[in-house]
Parts: sequence; structure tokens; C-alpha cells
Amino acid sequence: MTTLITGAGLIGTAFAQFALQRGEAVVFADPEPRADFLRLKLGAGNFTLARSDVRDLPALVELARTHRVDTLVHTAGLIGPRVQQSLGLGFDINLGGTRNVAEAVRLAGVRRLVHLSSLAVYDRRREAQDGRQRPIDEDFTRGGGRGYGNFKAAKELILEAYAAAHGFELVMLRPANVFGLGHYWSGSSGGQKMHNLIEAAFEGRPARIPLSETLAHEYVYCRDVGRAVDLSATVAMPADATFNIGNGYVTPFTDVLATVKELCPALRYEIEPGELPAVRQAPLDISRAKRHLGWEPRYTIRSAFEDYLEELAKARSATRKG
Repeated sequence: MTTLITGAGLIGTAFAQFALQRGEAVVFADPEPRADFLRLKLGAGNFTLARSDVRDLPALVELARTHRVDTLVHTAGLIGPRVQQSLGLGFDINLGGTRNVAEAVRLAGVRRLVHLSSLAVYDRRREAQDGRQRPIDEDFTRGGGRGYGNFKAAKELILEAYAAAHGFELVMLRPANVFGLGHYWSGSSGGQKMHNLIEAAFEGRPARIPLSETLAHEYVYCRDVGRAVDLSATVAMPADATFNIGNGYVTPFTDVLATVKELCPALRYEIEPGELPAVRQAPLDISRAKRHLGWEPRYTIRSAFEDYLEELAKARSATRKG
């Protein structure tokens, strides 16, 4: 059995660790792969790397057919501010790329597509209007008005239409803010913030955090997300196949700082002036993932940072030896 993963980033490699452990062959499609990052995350595992772009439909179809792909995990795309800064490029990669993924699944006869969406798909303006405090479930209104969230909603609708028309299995995951040791090329500002904090603490230098990133946020560690993707790729097809993947609670930035400081007492940081942070009031309801995937988070913010520091130390040691 072979799985094709679009994007060789944080979530794709976190899932691949689980897939390789169960003997799955893995193929990455990424136009700018980082071989050192893949070696760090996967060692010499049974994976193939193809320099392919989701905007190149013939290449995706050829990959899926050549490797007899059974499952496709779609993670590729621009994130957050990178979309808003270049809506045209974001449209081409995120929406055009998703259309191509759906076409490749159809043309190559791929059995199941697991799509990585985001909590940004939800229209938080509705939450503010009704003073909502209860957790947000998967039936909450989609489309938040900005490029990234609206494109995420459109991607889901595109894939729902394709799956209904062509009969392939579709599972969609909406993770909270994912963090872990990654390269953050795609533009996750929240993940980059967490990386800046832990890397600066590890190196003994001040972390520089934009004011806009000091918001209270719901986080989920990359290993928990990787396990959720692996379950989504392997369980019997659930009747309800869209799932929130988070910790189920919102963490204030002060708590993030306090946790890092407990682990690294010498932590220093500077808040850079800029746009005031957005307000997010309600966490994700993750009960559907518990019921249908048998998934719930295993990492707290503290245990995630402990694991993060350990992985960062191993990465720096490997770099020195290399």
C-alpha cells in the first residue's frame, strides 16, 4: 500500500512517521523539499521524494498511477498571512492545487483522500455576534472573511462536490494551531511563534514575538495531528467524516510563556509593536473525533514543549556531527 502526501512539511512528516511504522510506502510531492528536514524527521525510512507542485496536474496523476497510490493526504498550501499578502498566488496554490488533487484522485482511482483543513475555516464573526462560549462543532458556519479561511472553506466545498460525484472516500480534518519542530515555509504565524520561543529559549537569546501573535489560541502538537491523520487514513470510513482536531481548550499567551519559562528559566522575549491580536473565545469541540476516530490529544502544552526541546537538541547535535 502507498500513500501520496502533498507537502513535505510539519503535518506531512508527522503523519509519515506513523505510516512508515506500520509498513506503508510513502511518496511526498513537494516543489521545494528540504532533504535535511526529511532526514531529521524520517531518517532512512521507505519514502520517495518527488519535486512536484500541486499546480501540475499531469505530474500528480503520474505519481499516483506510477506508485499505485491507495490514499492521498493533502497538506500542501499557503497559510494565514501569506495568503492574505498574495491572494492571487494563494488562489492558485490553495484552490487550484486542491482542484488538481481532486482530479488526480479521480483519474488515478485513489480510494481515499484525507484533506487537512483548519480551524480558520470557521466564521468567527458569528461567534462574536452571538456571544458564543460553547465549543465550536463541525457544523458551525464556514468562511471568515479573510483569504485563508475563505479559501479553506472553498477547498472543502470543492472536495465535497468531487467526492459526491466520483465516489471516492473523503475525510477532512480541521486542526487547531499546529506547532512542533518544522520549517514553517508555508506561513503559519502561530506555529512560527511557538518555534521562535522554544528555539530562543534553547539558544539563550531573546525571542521576538509580534504583538498580533500574543492572542489566546487553541494549540495542538504535531505528533497528535500526525496520529489523527493516520487514523483518518486507516479506519473504516466513518459516516461523519469531518473532524476538529485540537486540545479542546484555549491557552492564553501568558500561559505559553509561563510553560516555556518553567522548562527554560533563562527565557527572554520582546514583543514587537504592531497590529493588536484577534480575539478567539471558544475552543473546538473534539468529541466527534473521539467517537469516530478513537482520537484525542495525548500531549499537553507542557509535555509537547518537553518533546519539542528534546527533538531540537537531537537536531542540533546531528547538525554539529554532520
